[in-house]
Amino acid sequence: MILLGNLSISQIEKRAGVTFPDELKAYMQTRHQSDAANVKHGKWHCFDLPFNLTCGDMATATEIHRHLVPLSGDFSEQLQISISKYNH
Repeated sequence: MILLGNLSISQIEKRAGVTFPDELKAYMQTRHQSDAANVKHGKWHCFDLPFNLTCGDMATATEIHRHLVPLSGDFSEQLQISISKYNH
């Protein structure tokens, strides 16, 4: 599988057609990992193709998911959340 892109929080929001809660933005801001290789524990990286937010551990994925569930009906495009296989 080929994964391309390094989306910022605002780019994810624009593509998904939703606005993230401020609490989620604050959580994600300090945890973004620009390098797509081996997403580290406590970090995330969002690919453009496919539209996939990869987290470095289950706790990070769960926290992001918890904030996104209430917005799920408003998403204009499906966003997958996954966990980096390299940390397990």
